[in-house]
Amino acid sequence: MDAVLNGLPHLFRGAQVTVEITILAAILGAAMAFPMGVLRLSKRRLVRTLAGAYVEFFRGTSALVQLFWLFFVLPLAGIKLDPMTAGVLALGLNIGAYGAEVVRGAVQSVPHGQVEAAIALNMTEMQRMRRVVIPQALVAMLPPLGNLAIELLKLTSLVSLITLHDITFNAQTLRESVGHTTEIFAAVLLMYFVLASAISVGMRALERRVGRWREAPLDRSRAALRQLADTMGGVPA
Repeated sequence: MDAVLNGLPHLFRGAQVTVEITILAAILGAAMAFPMGVLRLSKRRLVRTLAGAYVEFFRGTSALVQLFWLFFVLPLAGIKLDPMTAGVLALGLNIGAYGAEVVRGAVQSVPHGQVEAAIALNMTEMQRMRRVVIPQALVAMLPPLGNLAIELLKLTSLVSLITLHDITFNAQTLRESVGHTTEIFAAVLLMYFVLASAISVGMRALERRVGRWREAPLDRSRAALRQLADTMGGVPA
């Protein structure tokens, strides 16, 4: 047991790498998810097709195989990526494809009547997205995006297969040196659980904050709609 306790700093160093990969891949995933989710709703067929191809490819193939392609296959074509870059790219692009579907569904969940009302107020497409659609869509998309963040955390264990010293990799090396398999992997389970719980708490706090933030533009839009109704001499149903 003393050997396991002495090995905890080794596991904590692996946890730092896991957190770093999770954050970087989440940033990349968000950078892909939001534009791709919106582009999937584009009126232009080519744009929809290209965005859909990205989503379907990365959702329809294994994250592990994608990781191996970036780390083992690309060097055969003269493109060599270090383990951290390959891990972040593979996980970020993979989770971004799932996130794009969350964004698309959230945008489509906004009642069409509100979009029509915004058009009646002579809002531009950008104004409609910023003042009506996005505030409501954000609230709808945050819970599933939180689930994806936790899935991303768990996916990071794959990077141990390309020599990145994350929690899983360091746990394996510690087990090989001191044994105590049960105790070591019990500690690893606890570490993943604590990290996932931190993500859950953070996402719930963000949901509450966004819920308060979205009321401001919506209140302004409702006030403008009421003003338009008064001008037309009627009250909207």
